[in-house]
Amino acid sequence: MRTSLRLGGGAGFAGDRTDAPLDLAERGALDYLVLECLAERTIAMAQLRRRRDPSSGYDTRLAERVESLLPILVRRKIRLVSNFGAANPLAAADTIVEVARRLRIPIKVAAVTGDDVLGALDLDARTMEGGVPLSTYAPIVSANAYLGADALLPALASGADIVVTGRVADPSLFVAPLMHEYGWSADDVDRLARGTAVGHLLECGGQLCGGYFADPERKEIPDMANLGFPFADVDPEGNAVLGKVAGTGGRITRATATEQLLYEVTDPHGYLTPDVSADFSSVTLSETAPDRIAVRGARGRPRPSQLKVSVGYLAGYLGEGEIGYAGANALARARLAGEIVRARLGRFFADVRIDLIGSTSLHGKSYDRDERPYEVRLRVAARAATAEAALAVGEEVEALYTNGPAGGGGARKYVNEQIGIVSTLIDRDGVAPQVTVKETRSHAEAL
Repeated sequence: MRTSLRLGGGAGFAGDRTDAPLDLAERGALDYLVLECLAERTIAMAQLRRRRDPSSGYDTRLAERVESLLPILVRRKIRLVSNFGAANPLAAADTIVEVARRLRIPIKVAAVTGDDVLGALDLDARTMEGGVPLSTYAPIVSANAYLGADALLPALASGADIVVTGRVADPSLFVAPLMHEYGWSADDVDRLARGTAVGHLLECGGQLCGGYFADPERKEIPDMANLGFPFADVDPEGNAVLGKVAGTGGRITRATATEQLLYEVTDPHGYLTPDVSADFSSVTLSETAPDRIAVRGARGRPRPSQLKVSVGYLAGYLGEGEIGYAGANALARARLAGEIVRARLGRFFADVRIDLIGSTSLHGKSYDRDERPYEVRLRVAARAATAEAALAVGEEVEALYTNGPAGGGGARKYVNEQIGIVSTLIDRDGVAPQVTVKETRSHAEAL
């Protein structure tokens, strides 16, 4: 059995930087690189793309990421695990193989499917948010269960160089290699909890290295333009030491690790994942060297009998319009512009949102003492059932050029289809993960 495994966190969301994992893979001495590229809305939008084009639905930057990473992964003998398969892991695997053929690199890719449970969804099931039936939110366009590490084990056992998945719980992407390499069983709850803590710390990439932590003059982080991404050296018991590549920007400290450990964890005593109910309250974080934090102590209880399902539904269209006002009396002119648009749109829209960006857009009211900002941007938004109806919002804002207060400029208008997200639960035994292996037929074919 191995005595240490190094896992790298190379992405924290679909829009994350593509260059950061290159340095991590090249100089990080990794065994596994994990790219976490999904969120609830990300996969729902991917499902919409797949409905329009059955060959799409995976991460739009997948080919770009793979093309730059693949030569390094092969040279450094690093295995890649990622949920950038989104709504179509099989098509994602085909794309990876195509990229490998173009680069003349032999590759084996394992695609994990089964998270798409739209066909098995019970519309009478209650949502976790409001306890109302799912049928309330029709038309539903996607339903993806959060798979756990066990779904990835056959893919890793296949010897695949790259494992591509759809909706898998973020920390499970990291737990799976630990289970595979160390032989952890599904009822080894304390080790799984410790592995989950490590995965949760790594899953947001640069956030652990100070990216989301930074706050000038309060929490200073150096060289953020070259922010490093983290890795963890994990032993067979699930204890780990966090670190980053020497010379990269950012900083890993007890404070950055503590913030990340608690990030999005509703209950630190019972953080529910498909693998385990993890108790983070006993976790200790200690600095062993600069940019090195030891992580120990998570405890676990048996995994839930049900899996969370992220359900996407069509929520109409959002029409938006923006226009800027600057100079003396800018706030008053922006307010007047908002009142004009509200009066005109109020006849057609039940709810019109008016934001004065620079004064009221974040808190709903101004906290400026004299309430006289020198420049303000008016934003107007409303939802509609059709794109044509939503377009009226931006058109009314644009008309302020000559029909509104003085000095308006820089008008913009947008219409975007809206995907709403709610959650429900499904019995674990109602979900059947599958693994499909795809590869260049031979080394000769790749060459």
